[in-house]
Amino acid sequence: MRKMNLQQKMRYYAARFGRDEDASIAVETVIILPALFWAYLTMFSIFHAYRQHTVNLRAAFTIGDMISRETAYLDSAYMNGAQDLLTYLTAAEESNTAIRITSVKYDANNDIYKRDWSKKRGWVSELGNTAVKKLGDRLPIMKHNERVMLVETWVKYNPPFDTGLSDHEIVNFVFTRPRYAPQVLWDPSSGS
Repeated sequence: MRKMNLQQKMRYYAARFGRDEDASIAVETVIILPALFWAYLTMFSIFHAYRQHTVNLRAAFTIGDMISRETAYLDSAYMNGAQDLLTYLTAAEESNTAIRITSVKYDANNDIYKRDWSKKRGWVSELGNTAVKKLGDRLPIMKHNERVMLVETWVKYNPPFDTGLSDHEIVNFVFTRPRYAPQVLWDPSSGS
C-alpha cells in the first residue's frame, strides 16, 4: 500500500466502511428501534385520543337521553348524579369533568332561542339568555314554543405518552327533545 495523505486516508476508510457488510443488522437495529418504538407510542396515543373523544360523546348522548325521558322535576341531586355518571362513563376524575344542562325554548314570533333554566356542575358557568341567543346557529330548527334539552360536557384529557399530543379539554354539545312531556322542569326549591 502506498503512502496516502490524510484526505486520501479518510476517503479510503469511508469507502471501506460503506462496502463492509459485517454486523450491519446490529447497526440498523440500533438505528431503527427507537424510531419504531416512538412510532408505536405515537399511534397508541392517537388511537387513545380518538377513543376518548368517542367515549365522551357517547356519555353526553347518554345523559341527554336520560334527561329527555324525565317527567318529574330535576333537582340538585339529579345534577350531581349526572356529573357522577359522566365521570364514571369517561373513567375520569370528578375534578376533571364539568357538565351544563340548559332547557332552551324557541320563540318563532321573534325568531330567537330563550333559556328556561340552566344548571351546571364543575368549572363552567350557567348559560344566560344572551349566550343562548348566540347559539342559534348550533341549535335545531324548532316549532314555536318547542323546547330542547342542551347538554354540554367538558372532560380534561391527558395523553398517555408525550409524543406531541397536548393536554386539552374534550367538549361536547348535544341537544335532545323531551320525549314524554313538552318540557323538562327544574325544581326551584332545590337550589342550584
